[in-house]
Formats: sequence, structure tokens, C-alpha cells
Amino acid sequence: MRALLATTMMLLMMTAALAGCAGDSEFTQETEDAAREEGRAAGIAEATPVSTLDTIMDRGSMKCGVKESQYGMGYLDSATGVRSGLDISYCRAVAAALGLDPDTDVEYIPASGSDRFEKLAAGTIDVLIRTTTWTTSRDASLNADFAGMNFFDGQGILVRGDRYDETASGNSAGSLDGAKICVGIGTTTEGNMQDWFSSRNIAFESVPVADAAEATAKFIDGSCDAFTGDMSAMVAKKWQLDNDGSVVDAEGNAVPIWIASELMSKEPLGAATRDMDSDFKDVVAWVWYGMVTAEEMGVTAANAADMAASACALNEGGSTTDPGMCRLLTENLGLGTADNPLAGTWMQAVLDAAGNYGEAYDDAFCDGSYDGVSGSDAMTGCLISRAGTLNALVSEGGIQYAPPMR
Repeated sequence: MRALLATTMMLLMMTAALAGCAGDSEFTQETEDAAREEGRAAGIAEATPVSTLDTIMDRGSMKCGVKESQYGMGYLDSATGVRSGLDISYCRAVAAALGLDPDTDVEYIPASGSDRFEKLAAGTIDVLIRTTTWTTSRDASLNADFAGMNFFDGQGILVRGDRYDETASGNSAGSLDGAKICVGIGTTTEGNMQDWFSSRNIAFESVPVADAAEATAKFIDGSCDAFTGDMSAMVAKKWQLDNDGSVVDAEGNAVPIWIASELMSKEPLGAATRDMDSDFKDVVAWVWYGMVTAEEMGVTAANAADMAASACALNEGGSTTDPGMCRLLTENLGLGTADNPLAGTWMQAVLDAAGNYGEAYDDAFCDGSYDGVSGSDAMTGCLISRAGTLNALVSEGGIQYAPPMR
């Protein structure tokens, strides 16, 4: 931009000099100001990056970086090809908000703990929604901006009972002196584990792994005594291993596995977009806030259209019956770009694709029967209950909270 402005000013001075030599009186201050503004506008246009949102709309599809190995968050059933989990629902919701078909216009791209930010920065993916912890260094140094936090987690440890007995250990990670612990490369769990054990003067051996599949294999064959990661992942992994009976000793006897009681860290998990991409980041963030707001208001996938009609109807005084709900379900709210503003009904599209927050959580972790309005205690068959946790709505004592949508 500076080069353009310098060139413009040079041309202005040359023009002024030539005009003076020729006695041309038509070169005025207005001419100079107009030329200066033209140069400034050209510089801004050159320096302004194209929004990812516009790129997605031109392409006709969205590339979402995801996990494929964690029940409840991002899981790919290799037998059926069906993806499930809270992160997958979030990807679908963002695509629907943009007016894309969430069933056909989302390309899911596997992103590991070690390459996810490289793929985001390189444009291999448009958005990263893959159990990614929001930290200072990631926000500041990795060309990433974090958007909606869709799960509040903490770090846990899954332990083989034939190496460290649960009862004798007091269900505590403090008993794991000398343990070989599998940990993902490029994850916050590496640093958290080092901090937790070293601060307690507990010896351990770190066994670096590329992903959860490698960690699981090493845990099963005994190369690792324990496996650490997000508590949600540890709960899901224990459920999987208990059900398939794959952890056995040398004689083929089933080995009990247990989860230590300690939470070693705070792990706010959320979506990430590239730096300096505010229009798209806004959409990604407000899609999540919209899902939370919809549950707070009792708006579900099944009733969204009816609720919009009743909320926007005029009362006897000629005013909108429910202005807040009407805005949520029928207004653009300024989201999108100049070339690709979101439709006024973008939130109805989100609800149709993924449901409100409660419905998405229930589909990910519970039996899928939640009505979307009755609260966390009404969810049944949950692998990880939402009731009494940070992931409950703020009205239930949790911290899932949406700013005003207006």
C-alpha cells in the first residue's frame, strides 16, 4: 500500500511540474485530493485479503478440519462411512448458515494434533473444528483466531489396571510413579502432563504418539501403562475398550482399565479460523452462540418455522410478539460479507442441520431422544452427562452462555 501511495504522489508531483511548465491552470487542489484518494483506495484494496467466506461461496463447498477417532466429538465409522460427534454437528451448522447443503457441500479433512494449524494456515482447510484447546500461544503465534467454544474439557489419564491397581492407587494419577504414558505430539497435553508430574516430583516416561489410534494400539499391546488426553476422550476410549474387550494380559485375560480422578488442566475446546478473517470468524462464532440461544429460547429443529411465525406476528398493539426470537430466526444480524451476506433465515437452516445446542449434545453423547427444551437432566443414555458440568447452560449452573443476538 505504501508503494502505491508513493507512486501516486510521484505522479502528482510530475503532473504539477509539467502543468507549471505549460502554464496549465486546470491542475487544482481538488485534482490532487482526488488522485490521492484514488491511490489510497487502490492500496487498501490490494492489502485487504479475500474473506474465506467468499472463497467458500465461490467454490460451493466448505473444508472442515476434523478428528476421526473420538466418540462424541469427531468420529468416522469405517464400516458405514458415517461421521458423528459434536464437532461434526458444528461443521454442518456453519455450512448450513452459509446456505450450503450440509449433507453434500462439506468436505471433511482429517487434521492431526501435529498438522492441524499448518493445514489451517495453508488454506488446506477453511475452518478447524477438532477438539482444539484455545491457548495464548496458539491465538498469538499460529495464525489462528478462536471462535465458539463448543466443549469445556480438562485433561485426564486412562490407566491399565494390571500395571497400576485402581484400589491400591486410590484412583489417583499421583500413584503412577515410573509409568510409561502415551501422549499426542503437538498437543497441550504434553506440556500439561510435564507440569503436573514434575511439580509433584513424580517420575514418568513420555511415549509420544502421532494420534489416538497409535496411542490406543500401544495401550492395548502394553507399550504404555497409561494414556492421557482430554477427559471426554478418555471416557469415550474407556467405553470403547470395555465394550470390545481388547485390553488383555499375556494369558488372554481381560484387564480392568480405570480413569484417574484428577483433572490436570482447563481445556476449552473450540473452532479456529485464520487471522485477519473477521467476517468468516464472526459467522463461525455466532453459529455456536445461535445454537445456545435457541436452546435457551426453546427453539428446536422441529419447531423453528412455527416459532418464527408466532414470534414475528404482531400483537394487539401492533408490535412484534417476541422481538428477540424473531431477530434470531428471521434476521441477518449483519453477518456475512458485502458479496455474500447470510440469509435472514440462516439460523433456521442451522437448526435444521444440527439442532440447537442441547439437541447437538444429545446426538453426540446421549441416546438422541432429548426434546431440545427440557434441560440437561432430561437427557438419557449419556456417555458423558451434561448435567452439573461446565457444559450445561448458564441457567443450569454451567458456563455455556451466548451474548445477546441483536
